Amino acid sequence: MSKRKSSDVASQSASSAAPPPHKSLYHLPSAAAIRDSIESLVIAFILAFLFRTFEAEAFVIPTGSMAPTLMGRHKDLACPKCGFPYQVSASEEVNRETEAPLGPEDVVTRSTCPMCRYTANLGRGNPQRETYSSYPGDRVLVGKFCYAWKDPDRWDVVVFHYPGGASLNYIKRLIGLPGETIRIQHGDIWVRGNDKPDDAFQIARKPPNKLLAVLQPVFDNDYMPKIAKYGWPSRWQPESPADGGAGVWHSDDLATFHTDGTARGETWLYYHHLEPSTDQWMAAGKSSSDQTLEVSPQCITNFTAYDTYVLRKNATPEPTLDLARVGQDWVGDLALECAVFTESDAGELVFELRKGGRQFQCRIDVATGKATLGISGDDMAAFHPTAPTNLRGKGCHTVRFSNCDEELLLWVDNVVVDFDAPTTYADLNNTHPDRSDLSPVGVASVGVRAQISHLRILRDLYYIAAKYTAANERSQSNDYEDPLSSSQNLSKQLIHNRPRKRSVEFRLEPDQFFMLGDNSTCSLDGRLWNPEHYVRRELLIGKALVVYWPHSWDSIRTPWGNVPFPYFPNFQRMGLVR
Repeated sequence: MSKRKSSDVASQSASSAAPPPHKSLYHLPSAAAIRDSIESLVIAFILAFLFRTFEAEAFVIPTGSMAPTLMGRHKDLACPKCGFPYQVSASEEVNRETEAPLGPEDVVTRSTCPMCRYTANLGRGNPQRETYSSYPGDRVLVGKFCYAWKDPDRWDVVVFHYPGGASLNYIKRLIGLPGETIRIQHGDIWVRGNDKPDDAFQIARKPPNKLLAVLQPVFDNDYMPKIAKYGWPSRWQPESPADGGAGVWHSDDLATFHTDGTARGETWLYYHHLEPSTDQWMAAGKSSSDQTLEVSPQCITNFTAYDTYVLRKNATPEPTLDLARVGQDWVGDLALECAVFTESDAGELVFELRKGGRQFQCRIDVATGKATLGISGDDMAAFHPTAPTNLRGKGCHTVRFSNCDEELLLWVDNVVVDFDAPTTYADLNNTHPDRSDLSPVGVASVGVRAQISHLRILRDLYYIAAKYTAANERSQSNDYEDPLSSSQNLSKQLIHNRPRKRSVEFRLEPDQFFMLGDNSTCSLDGRLWNPEHYVRRELLIGKALVVYWPHSWDSIRTPWGNVPFPYFPNFQRMGLVR
């Protein structure tokens, strides 16, 4: 037996022979244990501090300036008429600095659905529930080391110290880089190097993944059957083919459309942007459900449902919509999404987007899967990029076709299609709408027996050309130089009067960056800062990486026993920030 074991046995024998007079239930830890605990806590704090300082930091979205990409304080809603889920800002319900709730008169009580444009009452009298909870903004993880080795990229979502007060943190999308002059015109971003003042501005195009992140819903046809119950006509309507009606698109439920492919030539299904007004909704509530109401097609604008909040203190007896806040500018940069089920081995499918009198088409030969792009006009006769796709023969596929930032993009089964030639094009001077923009999206069959469903129209971001002046400290609500006379005749003014639009420019020197919010109508960003419209490099904190904790679901209950399950994670909104 070793000397150590002998001493241990002797110690145990002595202990058993002479037990202590009093056996306490608690004992003090040894000095070594206390030291180990303190050292562990200190090391943990040091590691956490280093991680926060040099690697990543949590950040809560304070306002709705990045909506709908990132949410500030908001309410999650479901339209009581069509059921479409959307969010509306609730930032006005709390103090901007302390986050303390304000009085009952500052509670959001109304909002407008982006699908059916019904203005819902969110307080007492709502048919679904009495009140909607207000949730705090998204929590994002910010990579503070991202820009130590490389410069920021255009379209990054960046957290930075506000130039006018470095104690405040802002989050915006990076638009302009050092040494550039940025022009905002017709909702798009244009760029020119300061070292090339004689060159023309070039449009800044969003990469496909960034474009998908910022596209905003215009209409989802899966909600059309519910809207039709109130008398609204279908937004997707077939055009009779030249042979008198054979092969026309038809639908039994207004959600899915079929054609037998027997028409000679192209048989078209067009989207008409039929937006009911508040007055029409009020009339619909007083009329019979089988009555078809007169709804005129409109131009698609930069309407944002997030900005349709109405505080109780501002609510009027009859619901109204503040178009000056939610968008009046025409948006021609659109995208179409749909599911296509082909039941033929031959023929052609055509997807069309219209903008300012031009037609932008993608034609897919079902026999071979070959996709060909085209743009109307003699000056674009040579524009015919082609690419192979998986959409060939019988089968079901998802298709997305976009015309944004003067570039055509095609996705088949959520994969970007790579064409054999550039799909970008030069400025076509199609920046004003005409009558064709009242039905800006179409799908055609040329000898294909097919079924189209899950039709969705989306639009690109629209950046308003605003700039700080001493006389105008707040953002302009639209781009028009002359005020619009009547919101009810908005589309007629846009088409016939062709109102003049502003453009603004911002110059950036070395180590200066230009930031804008995705929610351009309600964003205090580089356009409106004074005197500096830029963010200096030393004020950059890092790149927004991931939404790790959107607001939790407090109303979730277990399937067994109906037991409340508070703080249930909102997995749907977790993900990378793009």
